[in-house]
Amino acid sequence: MRHGDKIKNLSRTKSHRDALLSNLAVALITHKRIVTTVAKAKALRVYVEPLITKGKTNTTHQRRIVFSYLQDKEAITELFSTIAEKIAGRPGGYTRIIKLGARTGDNAEMALIELVDFNDIYGKGKGETKEATKKTRRSRSTKKTADTAEEATTEGKSEE
Repeated sequence: MRHGDKIKNLSRTKSHRDALLSNLAVALITHKRIVTTVAKAKALRVYVEPLITKGKTNTTHQRRIVFSYLQDKEAITELFSTIAEKIAGRPGGYTRIIKLGARTGDNAEMALIELVDFNDIYGKGKGETKEATKKTRRSRSTKKTADTAEEATTEGKSEE
């Protein structure tokens, strides 16, 4: 029984699982979003979010700790420069998992895992366009017709 065991094993040995999560984390950091299975995405979130938190403080010690997990110099440079600037004010929750449905070959549940601050669709840009498209004529037309009907009746009464 697995009472109290919080590690998602992903049906792999420890070395295989560490290599898999390291490669997925490097791909996520370099590409900002990747498509994988739901189980791997959930395991990757637990793996990569503490590394992103370490990326906020740009010290040699933090870089060495993150390098021991990722083993990729370009990914570390990207993490400590581009990603650290964008997530500086965010207290956590750096990734988002969106379920995509089943894969056709083996019916595995697929998911898109992405860095939250690097998405333009769900980010701050959406709120600005929403305010711009907020103005509709449908709601006003009923008010105007009601107002004009009242004005017509009041004008008709005032003329008599």
